[in-house]
Amino acid sequence: MIFVRSALFMAWFLIVTAIMSIIFLPLLAAPRKWCVWMARLWSKATLWGLKIFAGTGMRVIGSPPRGAVLVASKHMSMWDTLALYLLLDDPGIVLKRELLHIPFYGWYLRKNCAIAIDRGAGAEAFLRMAHAATKVFHEGRPILIFPEGTRKKPGAVPDYKPGVAGLYALLKKPCVPVALDSGAYWRGFFKYPGDITVQFLDAVPPGRKRGEFVPLLQESIEQATAALLAQPH
Repeated sequence: MIFVRSALFMAWFLIVTAIMSIIFLPLLAAPRKWCVWMARLWSKATLWGLKIFAGTGMRVIGSPPRGAVLVASKHMSMWDTLALYLLLDDPGIVLKRELLHIPFYGWYLRKNCAIAIDRGAGAEAFLRMAHAATKVFHEGRPILIFPEGTRKKPGAVPDYKPGVAGLYALLKKPCVPVALDSGAYWRGFFKYPGDITVQFLDAVPPGRKRGEFVPLLQESIEQATAALLAQPH
C-alpha cells in the first residue's frame, strides 16, 4: 500500500512539475513577483498531492518569523524546502550553485530565491553569498540556510558548516533555529502517512561570538529534532 500511494504521489509530482514548468516559462522574463507566485502555487500543489495520495500532512509548532531574519533549519528531505518556502515570507534560500544548472527547476530557482554558493571557491564563494544575502535583507526578506549544507538521515552525526556563522556575523540579525522530522516520513521514493512536524525555536540574538554561536545553534536544532524523531510515527 505504501508503494502504491508513493507511486501515485510521484506521478502527481512529475505531471504537475512538467506542466507548470512549461506553461509558466514566460514568467522568467516577467517581474520576480510573478515567479514567486508560480513557485508558491507549485509548492502548494506538491504538498496537496502529498497529503491526498500519501497521507502525509504538516504540523507547525511556533510562529514562522517575518522580515529580515536568518533562519537555520535541519534538512532531511526535499519537503523541507517546499514547506519552509511557504511558511516563510518570500525567503532567499542558500543552496548549491549546481542546482541552478538543472533545466527548468534551476531557472526558476535563480529567478525566485537562490542565494547560490560554490563550495569549491573558498573565500570568494562566501563573498558572493554575502553579497546576495545582503541584498535579500535590504528587501526585508528572510534568509533560509541549511547549516549542514546537505540532507541528513535521521540520527546521522551532525556536521554544521561555517557558512551559517559567517552570515550570522555579517548580517547582525537574530537567527531562528528550525527543527523537523521530515526524514521519518519522506524516505526517498517512499512517503509514509502522518504529519511532518516543523518547529520554530527561540531565536539566537545577534552578537554572539562564532565559537559560542555554532555550538548553541547546533544544540538547539539537534535536541529539538531528536525529540521530534523520538515521538511515535
